[in-house]
Amino acid sequence: MTDDEEIAELMDRIARLHSARRRSAALPEAQVAALDYLARANRFSRSPSAVAEYLAATRGTVSQTLIALARKGLVSEEPAPDDRRSRIYSLSPKGRAEIGGAGPSPDWGGAKTELLIGLRAALAVMIRDAGGRSFGLCRTCRHHRPGEDGAFCALLGVALAVAEADQICAEHQAA
Repeated sequence: MTDDEEIAELMDRIARLHSARRRSAALPEAQVAALDYLARANRFSRSPSAVAEYLAATRGTVSQTLIALARKGLVSEEPAPDDRRSRIYSLSPKGRAEIGGAGPSPDWGGAKTELLIGLRAALAVMIRDAGGRSFGLCRTCRHHRPGEDGAFCALLGVALAVAEADQICAEHQAA
């Protein structure tokens, strides 16, 4: 086995173990992943296409996942403010409660810093190779302008709430 193959195998195994820890007995893995993303995404990044790109899934699969979550009362659906044909999804209080029961994160100990550096680098390479978007936190974007009462997105030309600085943005561009 080459180093590259072992890295891929280890990443897959870690992802499966982490997913199993987070998985609800009542929900399939795809639904938990969609809820998790919606809980962390900002108001500009909750469209089915953004969810699909972030999860590396097809739009059809994600649309069916979001419809199932809406039927279960875990997400709410509304028209996008700028395009009434598009839909925006948000967690309902019931959806928030569902993802709130995840198991504790492992204690990575002294390896935490090195692990973060390595995982960030690996993710950047995979995104670059796939031609995808970074989906980084708003506060790490080159268009983010901090302010005393929140922040401003220079790309979209809108004021941002304080909490949005730590949310995932589909329009993210690394600073």
